[in-house]
Amino acid sequence: MSAAKRAQTIASLGTLVQLRSLDVDRLQADLAGQEATRVRYQNNLARLDALATGSGATGALPPALALNCGAYKQNVMAMADLHRTDLALHEANMAVAQRTLSDAWTRRELLGKVLEQQESLHSKEQDRIVRKREDDIATQSWMANRPV
Repeated sequence: MSAAKRAQTIASLGTLVQLRSLDVDRLQADLAGQEATRVRYQNNLARLDALATGSGATGALPPALALNCGAYKQNVMAMADLHRTDLALHEANMAVAQRTLSDAWTRRELLGKVLEQQESLHSKEQDRIVRKREDDIATQSWMANRPV
């Protein structure tokens, strides 16, 4: 591969690595947002459980208040169950997002390795060209100073 062609390949690979890095950064930010949502779900569930527990026993209340308190507890527990279901779905989505992030990170790393290899080959090729040029100059100098 010519030096110009290899330099163009290196530039293209560098651009691809940058794009993959941006993709990884975007996926990390998305996952961080999902984690914040998961924490909100967990905090809401703790509050709902506290509300259901904190409403007290219904046995010592007059029948109308006991009915009202019982309905309140049922509604709070039903809402908590919905939140648990939503949280489970959200955590499943987070697992998918984590795998996607892991795959994107792996692709970026592999492309980075290819870029490093190309840069190393280019550097070796440039060193070889410089050594050949120096050898040619040394040979010409030796030939010019050689007695006839």
